[in-house]
Amino acid sequence: MNTPLLILIAGPYRSGTGGDPDLIARNLTRLEEAAAPIHRLGHVPMIGEWAALPILRGLDEREAEEGDVMYETARRLLQHCDAVLRLPGESAGADKDVEIARERGLPVYRSLDEIPAV
Repeated sequence: MNTPLLILIAGPYRSGTGGDPDLIARNLTRLEEAAAPIHRLGHVPMIGEWAALPILRGLDEREAEEGDVMYETARRLLQHCDAVLRLPGESAGADKDVEIARERGLPVYRSLDEIPAV
């Protein structure tokens, strides 16, 4: 492989947290822990929440309630990604990311060891 991939890191964010901000932050940290290894392999890591959270902060309550910004942002982002790394753990959003990736014919990796280096 000689071209870097844009790899979406998908896994639990809100799932299983009951809305607890500390557990959500822990899940985001877990997602982010995969970013540096992907970078070391020569690729560009991406996490949907990195894009969605600033959008949510910019919306008023009515706009935020009209749709799930997290899912919609990930769906749009996947139109630009080349692959998905699906981390373990229950997550409807991450499962949807995998479904979209497969529909697009993108590789879905289940571990960092599966990702080829550039």
